[in-house]
Amino acid sequence: MKILVLADEESKSLWDYYSPDKLEGVDLIVSCGDLDSDYLEFLVTMGRCPVLYVPGNHDTEYVKKPPEGCINLDEKVFVYKGLRFFGLGGSMKYKKGPYMFSEFQMRHKILRSRWQIIKNRGIDVLVTHAPLRGFGDMSDLPHRGYECFNKLLDICHPAYMLHGHVHASYMAGFKREKEHPSGTVVVNGFDKYLLDTGKAVRKEQNRFRLWREMWQNMSL
Repeated sequence: MKILVLADEESKSLWDYYSPDKLEGVDLIVSCGDLDSDYLEFLVTMGRCPVLYVPGNHDTEYVKKPPEGCINLDEKVFVYKGLRFFGLGGSMKYKKGPYMFSEFQMRHKILRSRWQIIKNRGIDVLVTHAPLRGFGDMSDLPHRGYECFNKLLDICHPAYMLHGHVHASYMAGFKREKEHPSGTVVVNGFDKYLLDTGKAVRKEQNRFRLWREMWQNMSL
């Protein structure tokens, strides 16, 4: 499956200078947040595939004007072509805002969604706005990642984690893809990035094990 991952900045090549060949062969578009509603609506109109999204910390417009025709993945499991996508929007809370959460609050978001994960026997792709703690994040509070994301990867072992929030210009040695100790490939989707998952195989997990480990590691 070819997934067009987007985050943080609207790509001029996909909007101002769009042509149909730009989306040729794309099976799915995934927004990792901080993108204009009109941009996502344009892509879902011009493309021939679904657009999934999670809100970023700057997406306050989504409260009154969510991207029409697109699928909000926040705290939901969505199955597409056999792969299970699960989303967690927002970033670390550094001021008041509808999409800013403390570590405690983000863990609570995961707990609210745990029955969807257990019901679907795990997830294949985790979609977030913020990165995970100590892995592609930064030391300042606004760009700090979540420790509970590390725990979620260790429990569910998804094939991929897609995120945004940390721009390419924010750090030296910016890398698109990194491998987490859980085996998950972590992808920063800043601007745009075409991810070819190949023939990703769905790996179903034991529901009781998922329930037990989520209860033990995510309890508030």
